[in-house]
Amino acid sequence: MPTSSAPSRAASPRTARTSARSTRRNVVRTAVRTTAWATAAVAGTGVAALAWGAGYEVRSPRLRRVEVPVLPPGAAPVRVLHLSDLHLTPDQDRLPRWVEGLADLEPDLVVDTGDNLASPHAVPSVLRALDRLLERPGVFVLGSNDRYEPKKTNPLGYFRSPSSLAPQREPLPTADLVAGLVGRGWVDLDNARTTLELGGLRVELVGVDDAHIGLDRYDDVRAPADPAADLSLGVLHAPYRRVLDPMARDGLDLLLAGHTHGGQVCVPLVGALVTNCDVPRSCASGLHRWRAGEGPVPAPSAGSPGAADETWLHVSAGLGTSPYARVRFACPPEATLLRLVPRAS
Repeated sequence: MPTSSAPSRAASPRTARTSARSTRRNVVRTAVRTTAWATAAVAGTGVAALAWGAGYEVRSPRLRRVEVPVLPPGAAPVRVLHLSDLHLTPDQDRLPRWVEGLADLEPDLVVDTGDNLASPHAVPSVLRALDRLLERPGVFVLGSNDRYEPKKTNPLGYFRSPSSLAPQREPLPTADLVAGLVGRGWVDLDNARTTLELGGLRVELVGVDDAHIGLDRYDDVRAPADPAADLSLGVLHAPYRRVLDPMARDGLDLLLAGHTHGGQVCVPLVGALVTNCDVPRSCASGLHRWRAGEGPVPAPSAGSPGAADETWLHVSAGLGTSPYARVRFACPPEATLLRLVPRAS
């Protein structure tokens, strides 16, 4: 016998409205929970990155080793230790001891590209850290932080333009630092030239004072690379194009700079976000081939000398930070041992 079913009744308008409101509430709750979890995850990642950068990475210097083909064929390799941006304060102990241990490398030449100080009381700390290295041949230039005490700054300002010298910054005992370095035999290359003999090689060096605060006077000491020199080096604190380009055009073989801190807080797989000067972010640290008027270019192929207006540029990420921003991320503090070797014949 066939069965009959009761006819279905359509939901009332009130029931439909109630169901729609319930659905919207569920959607909102889900969205709020998802946003909360995402926010917590981002915040947690940020806290972890800050803890790593301020608690570990900034306290963990490393030594990089780089080979640069700049010597005449047949010449014995020359080892150059590049130091930069120590930013020392008297309360630091670990970094000065690490720097002191670099003397065990027995470099043929030490090049210090400035910003050694971060306190009016730091000159003795710097000289103690460099004590054993001062027994080696060395040259140096100054940075703005060797002249003026650091002040708190807004880090977001670096995204707009290179920083400027803040007003009313207290002067540092620069003369004491220079006297301590020169008194031990290092050469002050601030807007100056010199020639050294290293392992039977004649090495020509020219440097400038800090371009970041407008103290560079390269035109006062400018000259084409000496053809009688086996090696010509340029030394500067801040790698501004107005200094890099004429040095490249003058035929210098290798330029050494600091100042950028390598970007200091970098993004993995992206690199530096700022350089605090006018070189591109790709040149925030490391070894690059630089062409006057263009910037970084590919390295010449083996056996090719490269263009006449090209040079090698090494930018150190440095060893320290401002005392008001002791953090690094994906950019560990570093010194570099450059092994200069013969160019391919």
